[in-house]
Amino acid sequence: MNYGYIRVSTDKQTVENQRYEIRMFCRKNKLKVDSWIEETVSGKVDASHRELGKLLENVKKDDLIICSELSRLGRNLFMIMSILNQLMKKGAKVWTIKDNYRLGDDIQSKVLAFAFGLSAEIERNLISQRTKEALERKKMEGIKLGRPRGSSGKSKLDGTEFAVSLMLLAGTSVNQMAKLYGTHRETVKLFINKKDLDSNENLRRIQKTFGLA
Repeated sequence: MNYGYIRVSTDKQTVENQRYEIRMFCRKNKLKVDSWIEETVSGKVDASHRELGKLLENVKKDDLIICSELSRLGRNLFMIMSILNQLMKKGAKVWTIKDNYRLGDDIQSKVLAFAFGLSAEIERNLISQRTKEALERKKMEGIKLGRPRGSSGKSKLDGTEFAVSLMLLAGTSVNQMAKLYGTHRETVKLFINKKDLDSNENLRRIQKTFGLA
């Protein structure tokens, strides 16, 4: 069964743009939407409290969910990954139009799912760590929360080397990675080049580590 999933944040937004995108995508790929799921709710709301939650309960193996982009599923990486994990465990597929993801029961999807999960875990841990450190500094020294712009040469992507390498192996584009991490594509390109992540040596090492070699 094929589902078209549409979500808008406010009643001032229209579902028609997303519906049109999905219909044009299905026409191009010779697919048919059997059921539409539409809701007006913030992506911050947990999936279990949305229409999406009902879909997650009822979806079956080989069912396909089509949406305009991954951000329609949730507003942060950890939430999106949790939803994708539930769907992949059931053997369902997720296809997005704008960011061109094809997630299903294949090695590329498993690599991407692993990379997403690793990235989400790293992101959550880093946010927690930075927040605790910033609050402690503020309490002890009166320093404002967060570091001043340009005070560090660190990249927003530091700590994601393994995940980014996996996504390179899976054929994920720089644009897709930039959307995933909420940064500019040039930041991703600079990070890849600086860390030499697209080198044959690094990619062979990642393949061996992940058991893809």
